[in-house]
Amino acid sequence: MLLNVLTAVLFGGNASSPAHVMPLLEIVRTEKTSAQVILDLMTVGKIIKKVPVVVGNCTGFAVNRTFFPYTQGAMILASRLSRIWSSLGNWERILLTHSLIAHLGKNNGKGYYIYEKGSKPKPDPSVLSTIEESRRLTNIMPGGKPVSVTDQEIVEMILFPVVNEACRVLDEGVVVRASDLDIASVLGMSFPSHRGGIVFWADTVGANRVYTSLKKWSQLYGNFFKPSRFLEERATRGIPLSAPASSSPASKSRL
Repeated sequence: MLLNVLTAVLFGGNASSPAHVMPLLEIVRTEKTSAQVILDLMTVGKIIKKVPVVVGNCTGFAVNRTFFPYTQGAMILASRLSRIWSSLGNWERILLTHSLIAHLGKNNGKGYYIYEKGSKPKPDPSVLSTIEESRRLTNIMPGGKPVSVTDQEIVEMILFPVVNEACRVLDEGVVVRASDLDIASVLGMSFPSHRGGIVFWADTVGANRVYTSLKKWSQLYGNFFKPSRFLEERATRGIPLSAPASSSPASKSRL
């Protein structure tokens, strides 16, 4: 009886970093967390001026896990990507969010950018040597040489893997619905709100386009780009990524 009571109140909480800036609060439930505990936690979240989203337990929870591929890809082309993001409007905020906590952090005046008093952030040239060393160690470029890609291809090669991971998050039932992940991506990772969130944006692009591109890149550059089962199924059947998941055991396993 005591064990049942304890498991019913077992939960987790994750405030997106930096917590004093980002409004998202992920409420992490287990299969046995009671509904009342979840409701109470959502109330607490609102009291502390956060926007609560209920998620299942996994590495990175919902939003950080979804954006792991973004970090991996964006760090390879940080300087060029920042310029592209700025030209598209508000996309660069995702990279700035990472810079708040990466490479010693903004408070120390370092990140992807150099922060000097009274001036706008400037690219940190010291990061380039780290990027070049990472390229050398991964050695995934054909012939060992960097490939030539357009600005549009860079945007897609950074964000399509994020969509792919979002599909895995949906397939595993880490979130109840796609709109929860959209909200989490905007409030927890500074995804441009006018784009509607990561899944909503992917549906405007088209699941088939995302799938076809990832499949091509996986054949050229490796499994980092390999399409997920969920994405492949939605693309081949013409189903929007945001459509409710099936009642398969995988989709019910978390929530």
